[in-house]
Amino acid sequence: MNRKLWMLANVFVLAALVLAACGGGTPAPAQPQQPAQPEQPQQPAAEEITIRWRTRPDNQEEINVYSTISKELDAQLDGIKLVYEPGGTEGANYQDQLRTEVAAGTAPDVFWIPGTDIADFATRGLILNIADLAARTEGFDVNAFYPGPMYHLTYNPANGQSGANSGALWGLPRDVSTFALYLNLDLIEEAGAPDPRELAKQGKWDWEAFLDVAKKTRALGSDIYGYGASAWWGPYGVWLNAAGGGFFNADRTACALNTPESLKGLEFQRALYQEHDVAVPYGEDPEPPFRAGKVAMFQNGRWATPGIRTVTFNWDVVELPKGPNGHMGNWLFWGAYVINAKTQHPEQAWKLLQALTTAETQGKVAALGANIPSRVGQEAFDAFLTFTPPANNQAFLNGLADNPATEGPLWAGSWPEYDKIMGPAIQAVLTGSKTVEEFGATICDEANKAFNK
Repeated sequence: MNRKLWMLANVFVLAALVLAACGGGTPAPAQPQQPAQPEQPQQPAAEEITIRWRTRPDNQEEINVYSTISKELDAQLDGIKLVYEPGGTEGANYQDQLRTEVAAGTAPDVFWIPGTDIADFATRGLILNIADLAARTEGFDVNAFYPGPMYHLTYNPANGQSGANSGALWGLPRDVSTFALYLNLDLIEEAGAPDPRELAKQGKWDWEAFLDVAKKTRALGSDIYGYGASAWWGPYGVWLNAAGGGFFNADRTACALNTPESLKGLEFQRALYQEHDVAVPYGEDPEPPFRAGKVAMFQNGRWATPGIRTVTFNWDVVELPKGPNGHMGNWLFWGAYVINAKTQHPEQAWKLLQALTTAETQGKVAALGANIPSRVGQEAFDAFLTFTPPANNQAFLNGLADNPATEGPLWAGSWPEYDKIMGPAIQAVLTGSKTVEEFGATICDEANKAFNK
């Protein structure tokens, strides 16, 4: 193209642009309309899975402790909604109700049971073996907890093995505790009795000194008692243990309630109720009168602390007195969170078990007073000592250090059946309707029926 033609073409192009700007010229062809796109449905938010869980609190204050923990964990666990259900108070009825509910399909997904009942729930198929879930969990270690409870929680009745490689894990321990004596220091001072804490420091806190304090405080009035304990196997068992006896033989395959040592411990305890009349009548709940300021020494575990913190009198705790065998006869109490074998949500239930037994959660529960952390380590001990009142938290740790008998199930028999035979027979002695000699003559013939033959 020559220069003249090129300039002429540019003129025509410029003119067309001007006409278009003024609205003139041929309109541009309409663009075909795109079909309307259907609205994309919004993805519904993932529904939270509800996990129900239950403990057996000792009092309203302990209910408050676990209600608070449940709310905190509910906010932390993504996709899980927690519903906490407090169960009944001390006694086997709590476990009996759970057995019925599991069979009926109405039990919570996660629940706490005493260490004594692990074997019964496991062998009946009522709780889930979570060994596979634990094996897939990075960082999980059974050795992070006290070995006594973990021996039973990892015991596999199919192969008789226990430990991390047994192929069994029935739950995780919530806590450990020992007994102590909760003291009404005002009553003890008023009676002119020696301070049990000072006697313990001097190595003089034994059965004779205990009875002396109980007698002196009982003398304050007909409605004042020197000692009180609840009517279940834990409180009465310590007197048998401290005399060198106990419930079972060494390998827990037979009854030992009729040994001379066991009978000696039972005789001393019977005298507290019958001969000396220093104790709240056996079978009556001693906690309300203690909290009302009417009992000098109340035997219970760490779980009673939240309730005792509400009293208005001067109080503290002391370790149990030492018996004829040189020990307190204390228990290493424990209980475990377990998973309902019929749960529809085992993965979420396992997450809750882990959350309930972290060092952080256990520290919060311990700070509120309800337990001693079940995780081992000096750091846990040191922290526990700061969770006051009581001022003398060392009393609970002294109990742990004094060779306590580990609460445990009967893998060679049925603990519930054993307890049903033993409990009423002990009660008959402590309430005066049967002598110690009569008890010893027949108890093991009956109790041995609870063992596998």
